[in-house]
Amino acid sequence: MNTVADLAFFVALARQPSLAAAAQEMGITPPNVSRRLAALEKRLGLRLLNRTTRRLSLTAEGQRYLQEGEQILRDLEGLEASLVADRQAPKGLLKVNATFGFGRRHLAPLISEFAQRYPEVEVILELTDRPLDLNEHGIDVGIQFGPPPDARVLARRMARNRRLLCASPAYLAEAGVPATPQDLARHRCIVIRENTATFNNWQLVQGPDKVLVKVRGPLSTNHGEIAVDWALAGHGIVLRSEWDVASYLRSGRLQRVLAPWAGDMADIHAVYPQRHHMSAKVRVFLDFLAERFAGYRAGPDAAQDEASPPPW
Repeated sequence: MNTVADLAFFVALARQPSLAAAAQEMGITPPNVSRRLAALEKRLGLRLLNRTTRRLSLTAEGQRYLQEGEQILRDLEGLEASLVADRQAPKGLLKVNATFGFGRRHLAPLISEFAQRYPEVEVILELTDRPLDLNEHGIDVGIQFGPPPDARVLARRMARNRRLLCASPAYLAEAGVPATPQDLARHRCIVIRENTATFNNWQLVQGPDKVLVKVRGPLSTNHGEIAVDWALAGHGIVLRSEWDVASYLRSGRLQRVLAPWAGDMADIHAVYPQRHHMSAKVRVFLDFLAERFAGYRAGPDAAQDEASPPPW
């Protein structure tokens, strides 16, 4: 009895419209296909396929055997490929996607180091204003913020990342410092229009407490770096990822407001299609990023005050 071989046979058979088509695809005779299917069903004590001379249809048991069997075969294929990949030098084309600001300021320098360490890997870094669909655009690794998008991709968290409220000293001297989240409704706020979310509703968290504040202001944009530039120029309060404002907080050009209130966590993940979990080039790239971000992965405590410098 070869369970894996039987499973592979059934998966190949179920993909065909008829026994004759399956026989032609497998390079054997239709009677041989019928005998092997009958032997499999006898061993399992189940009927997997309803068949006529013209077509095949799955029974409920056959549908489950097919779906779960395909996953088992993929896992087995991935295991074997990963064992082989561990012995192979990473090489070939690696396509990476990230957003403009983070990609240019943080990821591009790391890729420069990676290219020196792994000269046989050719890297294409594609920067976009929004994350690309990995499968549709043939992306090997995407750097994204927040929770992983869905179950079709695998994800590895690279670093913790908060969204912080901040403004320039000049703006705060003019408009005053908000004392509560509700005070934001009386301030000029710079809003960032991202994805399909309601852009002028800011959800803030402090430990277990959450509050939703509706904000407004004369300036809005779909580009985070422009919003930060406007905050630096004194136009109002911005809610922005820590990686983008940490250097300005350290220099004093921006000041954090309403600490320890912050926006929802926007952790940085490397996401990649499930077909790539065995790829040597993807594996070493993820390991390289994890090594570089190791100091940031634990992240600062949400209650940390500004006396401790941000990790970026």
